[in-house]
Formats: sequence, C-alpha cells, structure tokens
Amino acid sequence: MQISSKLPNVGITIFTKMSKMALEYGAINLSQGFPDFDVAPDLIDRVHHYMKSGMNQYAPMPGVPALREAIANKTEQCYGYKPNVDTEITVTCGAIEAIHSSISALVSAGEEVIIMDPAYDAYQPIIELQGAKAVRVPLTSAYAINWQSVAEAVTPQTKMILINSPHNPSGAIISEEDLAALEEITAGTEILVLSDEVYEHIVFDGEMHQSVFKSEKLRKRCVVTASFGKTFHATGWRMGYLIAPEVLTTEIRKVHQFNTFTIHTPTQYALADYLQNPATYEAVAKMYQQKRDYFLKAMKPSKFKPIPSNGTYFQLMDYSAISDKGDIEFAEWLTKEVGVAAIPTSVFYADGRDNKVLRFCFAKHEDTLKAAAEKLCAL
Repeated sequence: MQISSKLPNVGITIFTKMSKMALEYGAINLSQGFPDFDVAPDLIDRVHHYMKSGMNQYAPMPGVPALREAIANKTEQCYGYKPNVDTEITVTCGAIEAIHSSISALVSAGEEVIIMDPAYDAYQPIIELQGAKAVRVPLTSAYAINWQSVAEAVTPQTKMILINSPHNPSGAIISEEDLAALEEITAGTEILVLSDEVYEHIVFDGEMHQSVFKSEKLRKRCVVTASFGKTFHATGWRMGYLIAPEVLTTEIRKVHQFNTFTIHTPTQYALADYLQNPATYEAVAKMYQQKRDYFLKAMKPSKFKPIPSNGTYFQLMDYSAISDKGDIEFAEWLTKEVGVAAIPTSVFYADGRDNKVLRFCFAKHEDTLKAAAEKLCAL
C-alpha cells in the first residue's frame, strides 16, 4: 500500500524515544516532562466523588459550566480580565488539543505562522498539516525574542504569531516590554496571536507571569492555551483549556467538536471545586523553585554548566566541558552508560543546531534528583 505522508519528515518524538530508552536501560528519567510525585489527594478524592455521584456521561462540548466559571474567575484574579464563560472559554484534551484545534480552525493553506526557534516540537507539524508554513525566528543567545527579527519576518501571508512563555525548552519568560513590542507589530493588522502559557504558574525568583491577558489590545486578537496537567502535576489526565474572543472561539469549537467533542466529565467537576481555593495554584511556583534550587545545588560539583531557568520545570545544562559528542549522541550515551536520561536541545531547532546543551526535568522527588545528580557529578 502506497501512502503519501502528510508529515514525511516526522518520526517518533524525542520524548517517546528517550523515555523508552530510560525504561530499557533502567535509567533515571529526567527527559520527558512529567512529575514522579502524586497528585494532591483531595483533588483525586473530588474526581472519585463525582465518579460515584454519576457524573460519567458526556459533558457539554465547551466544558462543564462550573469549570468554565472557575476558569473565568481564576483568569480575573491572576490577570485582571474575566473572559465570558459561555462564549470565550473551551475545555480541551490537554493544551496540545487546544493548540491543534486553534491552528486548524484559524490558519489556512498558503498562510504563514511565525514561531520562535527553538520551539516545542509540535508547533511546526500542526502548522504544516494545514498546508501552511512555519516561519521560524531565532531567539537570542539568552533565549529572548528579537522583535526586530519578528517584524522583518512578517509578510502579507502572516496569519499568526505563536509565543510560548514560560518557554519550553529554555525556561525563559517574556516581559512587559515584550508584550508592548508584540502590540506594536500586530497593530493595524489582521495577525492573530497564539500564546502557549501552559507553565503560567511555574515562574521563579519573584517574577510575574506576563500573560497576554494583561494587554487589552492583544487579548482582542489572541488565543491563550493553558494546562491543568502542568499546574496540578497530572499530565496523564490530559486536561487543558483555551480562552479566545467569541469570533475566534466560534471557529475553534467547530474543530474541537469533531476532534475530541468533550472532555472527561468527573475531572471537570473536580477541578471546578479545586479552583475555588487559589492556594492550589499559587503555591506551585514555590514548590518547583525549591526543586530547581535543590537540583542546581546537587549539580554544583559537576562539570555541567547551568543556563538560568526562570520558569517551567526544566533546567538546561551545557555539557561542553565533558564531551564533544553531538547532543543526541551524548544523551543516548548518558542514558545507556551513566543511567540518566535527558533531552537533547537540537531537536527544538529547525536546523538541528547543536549547542552541547541538554534539557533536564526537575519535576521529581528530591531522592530522584539526588540520585541523578550523583551519577552526573561523577562524570
């Protein structure tokens, strides 16, 4: 059978590959971004409660009203803007479905989407599935956005600019000045903005997450995607949502309804209850900062050089003082021979740029981080 692939250059993701290798070689898995500690017991209890209460059938396609109301209240508390519960909030199967449905609904063949380089590996394939083109703009050496380069990349075909803060893989965050620059570039145009804010509650060192919701001009043209899985360390639940103006939401829901249609009902009710206490998400940054700092301290005797992480639960490490192997080869060697799995960052670049940098996930128990650091410090 002859199949004409829509994604001929795409294989199994590096995350699947490295997690599989970690399991095969018994390595400590600091590669794929998932926590190894439990979800809060009271949140699990709420899910169980609603399962036993009979909330096990289809939820409304946009999401359970109580959860959408809770999301609206949280957004107002965090960013001073309350989206319309009925017309602007949609509960999705993780943030990736929110991103996929948004791009599918709003971007057409022949159009262009500007993304930053390095970028999360899902963005470009989703864009290409629409027959559109991903235009990649390199970040600076400090993983900041070069807005002059973004402005120069805009063409009459530009339909969307996609930003991600806190940024995966680097942990860099955008500033108020970044939002102002994005406002200026998009002013007077029909360009949409897709803001991937899945790590919104994991920002460190007293910094504040600069959501596009803080900009009245941007939120009129923006889709924001978010993740309960990241915030409440329940990545396997695949619970996310998107917020967008009604004119955009209407189109996105057309795709969403024929994609997943609706999302796990008892978990939606449970999250609606859980969000009533803002401490459930406000405490997340402190917890992860402690883990980041613990990992950095444990790694201090090593020859790895840390690159500052201002958010997410990832830490980049330069290994150039240890080996001249390419980062994919070194990551595989590290998994097989040392017993620690990490992600090579070249996979996030369009040109496979090899900076001799690996990404480590520190969303782990301290015992896990300690054991990994001991192995890495021995190099």
